[in-house]
Amino acid sequence: MLKSVLLSLLPARSNTSQRQRLRASFGALLGLLITSFVAHFLLGENAMWMVAPIGASSVLLFCLPASPMAQPWAVIGGNVVSGLMGVVCVQFFGPGPTAAALATPLAIAAMFALRCLHPPGGATALMMVIGGPAVHAMGYRLPLGPVLLDCVLIVLAAIAYNNLTGRRYPHSQQLAHPNPHATKDEVPTVRFGFQPEDLDAVLRQYNQELDISRDDLEELFLKTEMRAYQRRFGIITCGDIMSKDVVTAEFATPLADAWREMRQHRIAAVPVLNRVRRVIGIVTTSDFMKHGGLDDYHGMRRQLLDFLRPSGTTHSEKPEVVGQIMVRHPRTASIDTPITELVPLMADSGFHHIPVLDHEERFAGIVTQSDVVAALYAKNALSASGSPTPSSYQAA
Repeated sequence: MLKSVLLSLLPARSNTSQRQRLRASFGALLGLLITSFVAHFLLGENAMWMVAPIGASSVLLFCLPASPMAQPWAVIGGNVVSGLMGVVCVQFFGPGPTAAALATPLAIAAMFALRCLHPPGGATALMMVIGGPAVHAMGYRLPLGPVLLDCVLIVLAAIAYNNLTGRRYPHSQQLAHPNPHATKDEVPTVRFGFQPEDLDAVLRQYNQELDISRDDLEELFLKTEMRAYQRRFGIITCGDIMSKDVVTAEFATPLADAWREMRQHRIAAVPVLNRVRRVIGIVTTSDFMKHGGLDDYHGMRRQLLDFLRPSGTTHSEKPEVVGQIMVRHPRTASIDTPITELVPLMADSGFHHIPVLDHEERFAGIVTQSDVVAALYAKNALSASGSPTPSSYQAA
């Protein structure tokens, strides 16, 4: 009984990979090295050039860079405002138990009011009270001097390191699935699942601060829904439904040839491959329209013919080949990618054609919106008839 109670008090096992743990630890090392050396150089040996709460701030900045409490305004504003509240308490009550008890609660209230809640700020406020005569002598100069400088330096280090190691920082609040058509409608995947209003209502009911941004929370819920759908209906991969006999182009394919192939085969996109069949771009009818100046529909046929006709010169400002108008580094998928992962891309982000790569990163086929719709329809039909397995889909 006692053993089970003790085990229940243990925290859950972390899902963070060893690589991410090393990334965070090394980032904190670099950030604190930069902060300490630069602050020491600017403020001098005899000055207070480093404050202890910056160590706690580094944990948030490098381990939890997506947390609302780790954003630049939270780190800088939270520590500085909390330091000022601590100094105010010392000024009014002296450096005793009363000031120590009031400093952190007042700092929390100030951080809530200024929307810069940052846990290490509580330690900054308390440090101003119990830091001793040297801290008390500095008064307001400490939070507006060394604390502010240390915060700015550690934030700049976090911005550089997190982005260089593949973590977006600062983590600005944004729509998890912005509508690519710039209309007020929700994107399709959100329409059939839970609504943003549902999440807002639950968060208000929960009525507590969360150490995760709202857009990240919404993204996690949507991905969880997709995984549940895969488990329910089985996994269909891009390799199962892709078109393999695909019209392709090379960088130097003349525009007129590419347009002729697209019209002949009634397709709207052509993957652009290099000589070893790796995808280097994709060209669509939209690219022809955009680069051909076809926004004005008057005289469209004449404009298109002028755009496709070779200039006959060696140097021309007009695009002559596919490589000059293609979208470089297009979004791709693997032959093992479940098609449910393509639904948000096609429904929400406006992708209509996604090239599929084999295990050697070479072009293997292409998946279109029509392919995904047909596969999901067929899968649901088979599930309704009592055959919900991927193998039965393939047989069908």
